[in-house]
Amino acid sequence: MWQLSGFDDIDFHRKIAKKMKKIAIIGASALQNPLILKAKSMGLETHVFAWAAGDIGEKTADYFYPVSIVEKEQILSVCRKIGIHGICSIASDLAMLTVNYVADAMGLVGNSPECTQLSTNKASMREAFAKCGDPSPEFFVIRQGDDPNESAFREQITKLHFPVIVKPVDRSGSRGVTLVADKAELLPAIEHARIQGFSGDVIIESFVHGKEYSVECLSCRGVHTLLQITEKFTTGMPHFIETGHKEPALLPPEIRQKAEDIVLHALCSLKVTNGASHTEIRIDEDGTIMLIEVGARMGGDFIGSHLLPITCGFDYVKAVIDISLGEIVRPHVSCTGRQASVRYILTKEDLTEYERILREDPDSIVHFEIHSEVSTAVTDSSNRHGFWIRAYLL
Repeated sequence: MWQLSGFDDIDFHRKIAKKMKKIAIIGASALQNPLILKAKSMGLETHVFAWAAGDIGEKTADYFYPVSIVEKEQILSVCRKIGIHGICSIASDLAMLTVNYVADAMGLVGNSPECTQLSTNKASMREAFAKCGDPSPEFFVIRQGDDPNESAFREQITKLHFPVIVKPVDRSGSRGVTLVADKAELLPAIEHARIQGFSGDVIIESFVHGKEYSVECLSCRGVHTLLQITEKFTTGMPHFIETGHKEPALLPPEIRQKAEDIVLHALCSLKVTNGASHTEIRIDEDGTIMLIEVGARMGGDFIGSHLLPITCGFDYVKAVIDISLGEIVRPHVSCTGRQASVRYILTKEDLTEYERILREDPDSIVHFEIHSEVSTAVTDSSNRHGFWIRAYLL
């Protein structure tokens, strides 16, 4: 926090404090902390909003406000009083609802309300892809008040080609996601998704085969740039909890170009204009690419904040802040010749693997955290037991 003690010219330092740009950051978790620390290193005054839960961002922020990130009006009121110059968040779809709402209301840089709806609601996203010709799975939606046993839905269900994916329209991080192999498993999966979601709306979509990747991009005033493609690892069926990420993904040049063309077109379909984006895709053995989801924000799991700078030499977090403050950013990225990965601890076997690497190649580990006993079952990405990040030569 800004301090005046130890200085004689109080008025002079008040003038300096007044001139400091102020940035609002939505969220205080460990995934948001790199954003907070980067903003502070840039000489910005950080105002962080989140439910008080003892997260690290509560301590590293210049000013912390114990307000839930979904309280858009309350946060807007405080931001107006502060006189913020920009607002941002990383790794959270839920936070982006508030980021874009406040930015729109205050005339700051963000994405439009229409983009917010298209990029945070999976049903709206699928509809936009279908309208714009983007390759995406077939789907239908069951709204909160709908009864899956009604005849109209039974008819749709009979047309399904199993397996299918069932998930809430408004959650991320594998929450509420189930792979359903047959009709008998469908209703329990719908109920699970409804409980995990916010609105109660559920999307059912055809299962897409192929290897999973994510595509990290940056947009500034409607100009989109692909930064990196990341290989993704999950637990697989039935919940697809993410276990790790590695980049750069070693794809043939023609597949990489095809992925770039598809993803940049999808960003236009969703009317993304500013900030980071994280697009999940699947690529099958024939090179067919399908869009799974697009998040108009930086990917979670330390992909953008830690892995990408190692492999691209580009300060992704700083770019997000600069764009939120109205700066024009045109990225120049290059391969550094290094590979980076993050691996999550879900089981005792994962912990044993971490201990092995720590013994045999300790210099490759650039960051790690173990924050719970490896005894309870991991049900989604929010309750994994820890992680480690490595960097090594390609």
